[in-house]
Order: sequence, then structure tokens, then C-alpha cells
Amino acid sequence: MKFRNFVSSSLLLVLVLCFGLSIAKAASAEKHAAWQGWFDAPRHSAGIAPDPAKLADTAIVQVYIAPTYGWRGLVAVHPWIIFKKPGETAYTRYDVIGWAGDEVVQRNYAIADGLWYGAQPKLLVDHRGAVAATMISEIEAAIASYPFAHTYRAYPGPNSNTFMAHIGREVPALKLDLPANAVGKDYRSIGNPIGLSSSGRGIQASLLGMGGISIGLEEGIEINFMGLNFGLDLNSPGLRLPFIGRIGMDDTTQETHP
Repeated sequence: MKFRNFVSSSLLLVLVLCFGLSIAKAASAEKHAAWQGWFDAPRHSAGIAPDPAKLADTAIVQVYIAPTYGWRGLVAVHPWIIFKKPGETAYTRYDVIGWAGDEVVQRNYAIADGLWYGAQPKLLVDHRGAVAATMISEIEAAIASYPFAHTYRAYPGPNSNTFMAHIGREVPALKLDLPANAVGKDYRSIGNPIGLSSSGRGIQASLLGMGGISIGLEEGIEINFMGLNFGLDLNSPGLRLPFIGRIGMDDTTQETHP
């Protein structure tokens, strides 16, 4: 009984601390915000994506995340993927949008590296060159095969993180490592509880994204409890925590190939 109380108290303390850090981070990011709501929140380029015209001959694949709009940004992130083939001078962007009606998978919904309703995006993956060029057709096939293209639930999924995790599973070369606060990345249908982790480079058991475990090269060891993820990242050492994502070394994947 004492041990169980100790575990419960420790878990509650971790959750409170993580949520407090998330609030502090959000307050710092919005300190100088001047917009009134989602309708006038800035969505201009963050200046992260390379100029596609200057690199017209180079294939590029990038994945971004940003805090979800409003109070949900305290607990979760929204991801998207952009790419361009050799010879193209503009990016194609894909993400899942919950308010897009029946067709939740959206193409070029927003600027490639634009702020997500005022939130600064973070680069997760950056592949350039020959490997990226090979990867793009696989990414397009993964997008086409997404099994929840007409369904959206913010919690526990399927949502935008479920979509990105599906791409990661189908394209292991992407080396995708979605953070612990990518709520919905562990969602799996009731008939498919065991399979590849969201990086495509590990294994996962998950019951509708509400409980399970993932072990992989990119995500390390991660436990899911009621949609909240806790774990240890061994690839880029760090703690994987709910609400804030992670604490530790930068885990951005950046690769350039001739």
C-alpha cells in the first residue's frame, strides 16, 4: 500500500511539474502577442525552410511540430510534413485538420514553415538529396493509405499526430521521432493493437492510444497511460514527458546526401 501511494504521489508530482513548465513556456512565447484570436493570429513563414527556388535541383523532406492552438497547446502539438522533388521550386505540405470537414487530410493548407496560429514551429526532420528524393514517393503512398482519412478525434485520436505517425511507420528512412506530447501518435485501431512504433524503427503495443508501450531506435522506451507518455530517449539522451515533450539533448534529424 505504501509503495502504491508513493508511486501515485510521484506520478502526480511529475504531471504537475510538467504542466507548470508547459504553462511557463507558453507564457514566455506569448509575452508579446498582439492578436485577439485564431482569426488574426500570425501564420507567416518562420524562416526555417530553405528557399526552394535556390535549391531547385535538391530534393527536400522536412517535418515540423508546433503547439496546438489555444489551451490545447499546453498539452499537445500539431505536426505536418513538407517536401519537394528535384526540379520543383515550391513545397507541398500535408497535415490533418480537424475542422476541415470529411476530408481531414489537407494539401497545402498553410505556408510550408508558417507559424501555427501564432505558435513557432520546431523542425523535427530535415532530409536533403538522393535519399530524400527516394523517400518522397513512399511518403505520397503513405498519405494515400492513411486509414483514418475521414475521421478526426482530438483525444485520443485519430488526429494529426496519428497521421504523422502513420507516415513514420510506412517510411522508416524518415527517422521520425515524435515527442511525448504528440498526443494521438500511439492511436491504433482495436483490431491492430501491435505493430511498428511511430518511427517505423521499433515495436509498439497500444490499446486505442490509451495505454501501451513503445520501444524503438528513435523513441527509446516510452510508456503510454491514458494518452500521457513517459519515457527515456537513448538515441539522443533525454526524458520523454507529457505536456512538454522532452527534456534533454536536441533530437532533430538532419541528413544531406549527394
